[in-house]
Amino acid sequence: MRKYFYILAVLILFSCGGRGRTPAPKPSQARAFPSVEIPAMISDPDQRLEFSVLHFWDNFLSSLVSKDTLLLNGVDPEEVESQLGTFVTLAEMAPRKTAAEGVSRLFSKAEALGDRPLMDGMAALVRKYLYDPNSPVRDEDLYGAFVTPLSNSPLTDPLARISLGFEAEQCAKNAVGSIAADFPFTDTAGKIRTLHGIKAPRTLLIFGNPDCQACREITEALEADPDLREMVRSGALAVVDVFIDREVDEWKAKVSAFPSSWICGYDHGFLIRDNLLYNVRGIPSLYLLDADKRVLLKDAPVEKLFEAL
Repeated sequence: MRKYFYILAVLILFSCGGRGRTPAPKPSQARAFPSVEIPAMISDPDQRLEFSVLHFWDNFLSSLVSKDTLLLNGVDPEEVESQLGTFVTLAEMAPRKTAAEGVSRLFSKAEALGDRPLMDGMAALVRKYLYDPNSPVRDEDLYGAFVTPLSNSPLTDPLARISLGFEAEQCAKNAVGSIAADFPFTDTAGKIRTLHGIKAPRTLLIFGNPDCQACREITEALEADPDLREMVRSGALAVVDVFIDREVDEWKAKVSAFPSSWICGYDHGFLIRDNLLYNVRGIPSLYLLDADKRVLLKDAPVEKLFEAL
């Protein structure tokens, strides 16, 4: 359904002609964001999607047209942010490799212009959309494609490189397509189990807390969906909720609030937090794994989880 919506949207939004080109503005005048131009000979929807993701920023970052610090390369920052939202939406529809390359090209084109304020502005927007734990379109893998080269860029403040390098290192953990890191945990019966020891065609791994309001809301949403309840009942989906903080006694007093069909436990070795085995920046943090514990979704917004299931 989303692919067909995209086909309609891309035909409306992206011109095959020259509307993406705009005259150079006066220093104090904002220009319109120059949109991507898809060649007329590309008619296949998947190819048009790929082209739009890979070339979304070409016209905007083709040259440095303004150093006005109130603008981003001559464009109102709010309009650039809106366009970034469109880009992320398109990238979500594209293959992972294409999406990552599109983000990487965004970085390389911005860096090539050599303007630190422009790079700082773009980096702040990319971080807000792809790395903020409250963003509904957050995606650590795509953010990693931007922050990894940013952490080594000459345009990056030397003092910021350490923290950005740490973010890049964390984003690389448990990437989509990799095997999720295994760890032991103690379940509600006091039995020590492991993530990889859970046998199911799919596993929903949740790092949560019974006291967390957002965790309770997601629990209610999962329980309210009859298809997901049936998947859990039939064994097609195992839900594993792991508490990763140190207040284990408080967790034990409240863990009964979770559905009895779930496998609930706590990280008795504190490997998740202390060893940074997973990059848990906020809870709940949701991972969808296949039968081999390969990561299908990483720290996914609940909307993406329901769509995938």
